[in-house]
Amino acid sequence: MFKHRAFVFLISSFFCVTQAVAQVNNTLSEKSQAEIKKTLASSINLEIQSVKASPFPELVEVVTKQGLFYASKDGQFLVQGKLYGVGSNDVINHTEDSLAELRIEGLKQFNDDMIVYPAKNEKHQITVFTDITCGYCRKMHKQMEQYNDLGITVKYMAYPRAGVTDQLGRLSQGFKDLRSIWCHEQPSVALTKAKLGSSVAQRICESPVEAEFDFGRQVGVNSTPAIIFPNGLLLPGYREPADLLKILESISAES
Repeated sequence: MFKHRAFVFLISSFFCVTQAVAQVNNTLSEKSQAEIKKTLASSINLEIQSVKASPFPELVEVVTKQGLFYASKDGQFLVQGKLYGVGSNDVINHTEDSLAELRIEGLKQFNDDMIVYPAKNEKHQITVFTDITCGYCRKMHKQMEQYNDLGITVKYMAYPRAGVTDQLGRLSQGFKDLRSIWCHEQPSVALTKAKLGSSVAQRICESPVEAEFDFGRQVGVNSTPAIIFPNGLLLPGYREPADLLKILESISAES
C-alpha cells in the first residue's frame, strides 16, 4: 500500500511500524465461512459482515460492524488486537492494512453525505471525522483557508464524541447538534458558525450522522479530529496545514 522512509519520519509519533500490503490468498470455502459465521453468531452478539483467511494460518479475519477481530477456524476462540508480521527487514501491521481497505471501501457509501470544503486548485483530499465540541477540531477548521490554499480539500464526517445516546438512552446533545447541522440547507455554513461558537438551531431530518459515527467506530476512530488519507491510513489528531501537506505528498510519492 505504501512504503516508509520520509513518511515514517513525519508520523513516527503515531505509527512506527512498516506497512505493506498483505498478500493473502483466501483459502476458506464459502461453506467454511458460513460455518464460522454461524458459530460466532450463536455465541456472541456481533454483526458479522465477512470472514476470510488471515496472514496467520491458524486464524481467520472477521469483519463486524463492531470492528475487526480474529477467530480460530472452528469459531471457538475470538481475538481482538493487532496482527503483525515479522520479516527480516521490517514489521508489517496486517490489521492496519485490512482496516485501511475497509476505510477506503466504506467511505464510498458516504460520498454524498459529507460536508465538503473544496480547494480551488485541488491536489489532495482528506476525510476528517469531526465534532463541534472538540478544541482541535475548531482549531483545524479555523485554518480551512490555509488547507484549501495548499490544494487540500477537506471532507467532513460526523463523530459526536459523546456518542449517539447517553446512559439513559436519550439522544445526546452532541448528536442532536451535528444532526441539525447536517440537516441545514447550507451545512457548510452552519458547521463553520458552530465551530466559531454560535449556538445550533435544532433541526430534525433523516441524517447520516449515526451511520457515520458507527462507521468511524468500526474502522478505529475513537477521538476527533481523525484524518483518513486516500490510502486508508487513519491519523488521529490535529496537524498543521504545512505538516499535513508533507504527509500527503509523501503518500503520493510512495504510492
